Amino acid sequence: MHHSQLAPLPNDLPFRIVSKTIGQGAYACIKKACPTQTDNPIFAVKFIHKEYAARHGKISARQLQMEATVHKHIGDHNNIISFFQTGEDGVWRWIAMELAEGGDLFDKIEADEGVGEDIAHVYFSQLVSAVGYMHSKGVGHRDIKPENMLLTADGNLKIADFGLATLFEYKGVTKMSTTFCGSPPYIAPEVISCSSKNQIKGPGYRPDLVDIWSCGIVLFVLLAGNTPWDSPTESSYEYHEYVATNARTSDELWKQLPAATLSLLRGMLNIDPNGRFSLEDVRRHPWYTRQNKFLSPDGKLRDPINLATTMFEALHIDFSQDPLSRRVKGGSFDTSRMDVDNGDDDEVEQRISSTQPEMPRGDMLVDWDTPHLADVFSITQPMGKPFSADDSLIADSLEDEPSMSQFSPHPSVPLSRTQKAQRFRDIVPPRSMTRFYSTWELKLLVPLICEALHRLGVPVPSVPAISTGDTSAMVRIITRDGRMCMLQGKVLIECVSEGLFEIEFVKVKGDPLEWRRFFKKVAVLCKDAVYKPDG
Repeated sequence: MHHSQLAPLPNDLPFRIVSKTIGQGAYACIKKACPTQTDNPIFAVKFIHKEYAARHGKISARQLQMEATVHKHIGDHNNIISFFQTGEDGVWRWIAMELAEGGDLFDKIEADEGVGEDIAHVYFSQLVSAVGYMHSKGVGHRDIKPENMLLTADGNLKIADFGLATLFEYKGVTKMSTTFCGSPPYIAPEVISCSSKNQIKGPGYRPDLVDIWSCGIVLFVLLAGNTPWDSPTESSYEYHEYVATNARTSDELWKQLPAATLSLLRGMLNIDPNGRFSLEDVRRHPWYTRQNKFLSPDGKLRDPINLATTMFEALHIDFSQDPLSRRVKGGSFDTSRMDVDNGDDDEVEQRISSTQPEMPRGDMLVDWDTPHLADVFSITQPMGKPFSADDSLIADSLEDEPSMSQFSPHPSVPLSRTQKAQRFRDIVPPRSMTRFYSTWELKLLVPLICEALHRLGVPVPSVPAISTGDTSAMVRIITRDGRMCMLQGKVLIECVSEGLFEIEFVKVKGDPLEWRRFFKKVAVLCKDAVYKPDG
């Protein structure tokens, strides 16, 4: 179902739409646009289907207006997506904003590995700068998590999505929040105990202190490539132990962290909001004030090419791993807990269901429009020569395709790319790295992928029927990750030239690290069909 079947987009827009959908959710899609009369600048426009938002997300028109108002109120900051304009018609609300050309930050980080201290320090510093600025304007974000952390073409961090933001301070008056919101692994414990979702309505919580907790979890994830727990509740063994040992947990993830970060994390993740670090405490901490070769005095990246190369070469898929092994620690992707979204939400409710509204189920899934991969793919090919089923030509053509590196025994950036690189995005592509290529035929690829999903416990509602002459197929993914949070997307299989298919895993909703973990497991299960560099 295309959005044109829901309702056409407004036709009296004060700009031109210049792309298909580049991002999507349950009731919104994001497209690129530019001014009516000129080709620059290119910006992003979020289109929210108001009826869908109300029906599936329980989000009122007033809340949608509030998102735009709060975003506009924040004003401009280097590490916050800038607000441009908003408008609506009977069906749609749209918000025009700055385009983050570099894509998702956490799509470029290896699951279960994380990044080095210097890179973690850069992005944590930029996050703290953005959150500090928001708080100075009296705004609490309340949904700080990897999905909402984007990059510019130069590799600098931008915080996005103010759908759950609130004005907690206005004209010197501070107010507490009682709305239950946030994502389970990133949520602060007092949001659960003090929100109106709880039977006994608590006194409320301070949105600024909730943001500091979430920033602490993000720092942990940057360093470890994993969350410390599924949710800050008694049902999580890791969280229970963290509380019981007064943050001196025996969990191996904590033991692997750099020693200097431990006191900072314990301060930010103090379960008593009154004892929790303020942003001022964070900024004074020795790890925060440390020297960093990648960070310039103005808070921007100093050496984006080097930083990008370091990040890019850390992305690696090991085909000798057993993708079916059960790893439950710290919220790892545990196949035994994956489950179809079958409507039985009792257990999930106890574990705190994810607050991002659930996608309409089954055949009600909306395809705002599936990007045509061949168009995008040709742009990434500097070789300019047609593909052919000839192996040597395929190898030449894919030599400079960024996503191929992760399948190499020793991932590296090709010299040709390094020499020409002028910006971060010349090394780390804005396109997702969750893709592989195959010379297998479509009629063999589709059953292989469906079998891999089946082995991981991910249901395939309907296996696409392949007819002779077909050049593409799509498999929908609706499941929950190892932390019982929603994970949704699709596997797009498309012929990009004679004899070569691209298999792209497009995330619609869910944690980017969990999506990467999922992609890696499927890729390993399909390893015989994955085209690998070096033969």
